Amino acid sequence: MATDGVQAVFASVHNLPMDPLDTVEIENEAARRADAAALAARTEIDDVKWLMANKRGRRIANRLLQQAGVFRLSFSTNALQMSFNEGNRNSGLRFLAMLTEHCPERYAEMLKEANQ
Repeated sequence: MATDGVQAVFASVHNLPMDPLDTVEIENEAARRADAAALAARTEIDDVKWLMANKRGRRIANRLLQQAGVFRLSFSTNALQMSFNEGNRNSGLRFLAMLTEHCPERYAEMLKEANQ
């Protein structure tokens, strides 16, 4: 009986199914996690589309891309500074990829507005 309590605590702490040999429960947990990941991805796409739907959001997106250094070199003679710049740029490139993938027409609109 004591080992059942230890297994329950271990399973709850590590977010594991109660019985590691219960393949049905393992498959159900994998399906739940896949559903949660799909929902999170869909929400993120919807959020980006919402942000880019109006002029204010496009200004914010453009500002984030500029601050991330997406459109400039990250080179520095200081290796730590260059690493920091590349990390910022990487985040900006991920955001840029989301914009161009999910709302390319709004991205083009953003660029036109930024050049006015």
